[in-house]
Amino acid sequence: MIVQLDYVFWSLAFHLVNKEDYRLIKLSENQRELWFERNRKGPFPLIRLHRFDIDWSNWLKRDIEQTAYRGEQIRKERFKRELDILNIYISMYPPVDDYEFRLEKPYSEQSAPRTKVTSIILDHTFANWNQIAGHLQQPLPFPPINQVSSADVMWKQQATILTSIKQEKEEKALFTVGKPLFTYFFLVIQIMMFMVLEWAGGSQNPLTLIQYGAKFNPLIQEGEWWRLITPMFLHIGLLHLLMNSLALYYFGSIVERIFGNSRFLMIYIISGIFGTVASFALSPSLSAGASGAIFGCFGALLYFGVRRPSLFFRTMGANLLMLLGINLLIGFIIPAVDNAGHIGGLIGGFLAAGIVHLPKERFQWVQLLFFVISIALVIIGMWYGLQIDYLA
Repeated sequence: MIVQLDYVFWSLAFHLVNKEDYRLIKLSENQRELWFERNRKGPFPLIRLHRFDIDWSNWLKRDIEQTAYRGEQIRKERFKRELDILNIYISMYPPVDDYEFRLEKPYSEQSAPRTKVTSIILDHTFANWNQIAGHLQQPLPFPPINQVSSADVMWKQQATILTSIKQEKEEKALFTVGKPLFTYFFLVIQIMMFMVLEWAGGSQNPLTLIQYGAKFNPLIQEGEWWRLITPMFLHIGLLHLLMNSLALYYFGSIVERIFGNSRFLMIYIISGIFGTVASFALSPSLSAGASGAIFGCFGALLYFGVRRPSLFFRTMGANLLMLLGINLLIGFIIPAVDNAGHIGGLIGGFLAAGIVHLPKERFQWVQLLFFVISIALVIIGMWYGLQIDYLA
């Protein structure tokens, strides 16, 4: 019967990764405890399988509490409002003492009420198999266990792990679509333009900045539309250049690797234009810098997070949101920062990513909708900026 239980354990794991779109995120050293996370929306974002012969209900109580604690950590890492965990034990026998009351309703700690653990014990009678299927809300065929051997168990085990390795490789491939060629190109351009500004009269000289294409609202109103693009290649002072160059090198590289070269080029330019339009509409100050386009990279990564939430929060999500929050806060605190341009670039990057979408995917009506919204926002921003009389 032990071999049959092991076979059911690995058959269920195999079913989760091949049929239910779950990904193996944790494998214990003895390979008898598995944690799975769902890649798409479903009734249970997390499933834990534990092959353990339970003896006493006190052990069951402690283990469920520990499962809830680990789940709460994952919930915080994933920035989830709530998290439901399906906790499945595969045991030869149920506990020898009274245990049913521990499984009657989902468990949650008082300190972590947003994480709930629903536990099921599947013993040698397999009477609760349909209960598992009901929680998954999908058909769950019972694996044939007659005349199974240790070799069959090993095959299911290896097949499950190989599928998980394949899934991991496919996810890594999403981050290697393109090489950061345009990122390096834009870095070189803005460094060269900084040297030109310094040679021509100084990168902090307002007249030099205006002469070489900084955002200057009165001249945009007179028809110098090219100033919607040129400011993203100019920087005011060495510190400004260094900060934006570092941000572009890091975030631009990530976006270009995820979206590919041509898509990144569109995202970067559209974000820069959005940043300039927002600044033109909402800020009268002379301004320049790649900040709008860099915030557009933030926006593109947020779009990636919307499309791939599980992968996003497993990789960069928490750090990205923290950095974005810090940068926006700095923009509101320091008066000299063009926060309108930053927020405009952020919105532009999200919309531009929606227009180009992820590589090898098409979502035509959403792409069209994002395109229409983008055009409408640019028109509204330009119209609003053109109504302001800066010479009055």
